[in-house]
Amino acid sequence: MAQFGFENDIHSILKLDMPITNAPMARWQRKASSSNTSALNGLSPGKSANVSLSSSKTPSKTPGKNKKQTPSKMGGDRFIPTRNSKQMDVASFLLTKENEPGDTSNTAGASENQKAWSMSLNGYNIEEAKILHLGGKPLNAPEGYQNNLKVLYSQATTPASVKKTRYISSTPDRILDAPDLRNDFYLNLLDWSSRNVLAVALHNSVYLWDATQGDIILLMKLEREEDYICSLAWTKEGSYLAIGTSDCKVQLWDVDNQKRLRSMASHTARVGSLSWNDHILSSGSRSGHIHHHDVRVAEHHISTLTGHSQEVCGLKWSPDGRYLASGGNDNLVYVWPRVQDGSASNDGQSVRCWSEHQGAVKALAWCPWQSNILASGGGTSDRHIRIWNVNSGSCISSLDTQSQISSLVFAPNYKELVSAHGYAHNNVAIWKYPSLTRVAELNGHEDRVLSLTLSPDCSTVATIAGDETIRLWKSFEVDPVKKKAKERMVKSTSSVIHQSIR
Repeated sequence: MAQFGFENDIHSILKLDMPITNAPMARWQRKASSSNTSALNGLSPGKSANVSLSSSKTPSKTPGKNKKQTPSKMGGDRFIPTRNSKQMDVASFLLTKENEPGDTSNTAGASENQKAWSMSLNGYNIEEAKILHLGGKPLNAPEGYQNNLKVLYSQATTPASVKKTRYISSTPDRILDAPDLRNDFYLNLLDWSSRNVLAVALHNSVYLWDATQGDIILLMKLEREEDYICSLAWTKEGSYLAIGTSDCKVQLWDVDNQKRLRSMASHTARVGSLSWNDHILSSGSRSGHIHHHDVRVAEHHISTLTGHSQEVCGLKWSPDGRYLASGGNDNLVYVWPRVQDGSASNDGQSVRCWSEHQGAVKALAWCPWQSNILASGGGTSDRHIRIWNVNSGSCISSLDTQSQISSLVFAPNYKELVSAHGYAHNNVAIWKYPSLTRVAELNGHEDRVLSLTLSPDCSTVATIAGDETIRLWKSFEVDPVKKKAKERMVKSTSSVIHQSIR
């Protein structure tokens, strides 16, 4: 009996090393079994009826509300939040289920039941178990973010590739003295020839300044000290200079030989404005009359235009020679047709007449690249720049400059309009055409600017003012490569009046 008792003791000791069937399940075993059974039972509608609700345990933490962890390294392919093993198993099941054919007849009802079962069994919505979920509107990129591919391949201009605005100096390139200058708003005492020679009238004398060489020449001087020069105008070729005087005459000078060719008398008052159209010279007088002179014939006076009631202070032929624009102290702007060869007339009819200006109109300029566009500027009582369409007769635009306008000229290099001003600014303004937005202001004159003219290469504008100075502003220089190409295209033209003046 003692022997059997010893064997029983040995068996009882050995049983301690064997698995204990009645003991509670280990934690790691309980966690593994619950993740394998509850996930599949909770997502299988056909088998969920055989599982008791009491056998599934609600997890202590809601997986769907776990805090997401930021990846330790930046620049990865994508960011996947950390999830527990149960959610990964559910996600794997959803991926395999998507490829299986199913009945789509009651999709809405099945999805609602599936959501309810998932909430009851797992404590979170099944949609939250998906690895990737796309929905809603995409978030805006953070401020300052720039897509590298867009920078490299996009056709849109970036700040680095935008063309920079040209530099316009606020100081003149050169200043010339103009002593004894007559400070009269209605006179035109400055003109620049196509041969790069600047003509200026100082009281009763005319001086020529060669802008290429820098030489100064006294061309002529009136005999009587009380007489004075009122207007100057170069021919297109730059060989001859017309001079209007206070003794009602128009003189014609050969500049190369410094010789007066003829003196034409037809006006009854001073000649304050001149303009050439081939062999036709038009002159405006203080009497309000405009005379056409054919300089090829002895009887030079061929036509008279009577429209203005006061002094004609502005006179400009269009570049194509079709129209003559005139402005007067009566605040009117007229446009006249071309003179017919061989016709002497005193009843010329104007094409247009505009009365919108409220001040004297001395400033007139034709657009070189649009032959039907005329710009006009009013005096102290008006101060407006107006752009006209001669064909339609309409005013395209109007701008209040807040200052008296004494002269206008178009700068074709940058398609801009330059205006000279008297009271109250006494400066020069550059405007973009056709928007008439201000590009720059050129300040420096100490008195009102009386007139301005453009150099033959259209890069420099010369201004003359009551402070007895002439200032040259180099504001329209073009690229050297474009300049050489333009010069090659320009062809020399023979002078029409070179052979026929007598």
